Amino acid sequence: MRWRRLDPIRVLMADVLTLEQRSHCMSRIRGRDTKPEVVTRSALHRAGYRFRLNDQKLPGRPDIVLPKYRTALFVHGCFWHRHDGCRYTTHPATRADFWASKFAANVRRDAEVRRQLEALGWKVAVIWECETRDPGVLSAAIRRTLAK
Repeated sequence: MRWRRLDPIRVLMADVLTLEQRSHCMSRIRGRDTKPEVVTRSALHRAGYRFRLNDQKLPGRPDIVLPKYRTALFVHGCFWHRHDGCRYTTHPATRADFWASKFAANVRRDAEVRRQLEALGWKVAVIWECETRDPGVLSAAIRRTLAK
């Protein structure tokens, strides 16, 4: 997909980075193998759980699938998926309407994927990015998730 270049004179942006720098930063954001995902997978593996990654046969391609427990696990970023009450769920000051609609679409899509997986008989759980920062909190979240 080709991106159309915006004229920097006509676009009002409160950004300290040039278009090239911003483009480079945004290109580094990945959807797979993020640090929170890797930390969560490591903790699961150390605890003796075996899993599959990004199963394309399931709706939403869950980050981690534990077939034995029929559980789909999503590792969500607090910023992108709007973790309620989290200090990392910030709101950009510029282009507020754009960001509000983007975040709302993410939350709607997450809810729809959850509904589809549950309709197929899967348990669905979310590990939040902020939970992966502390190993104790992460292991408690994993135990809570798999105890259901």
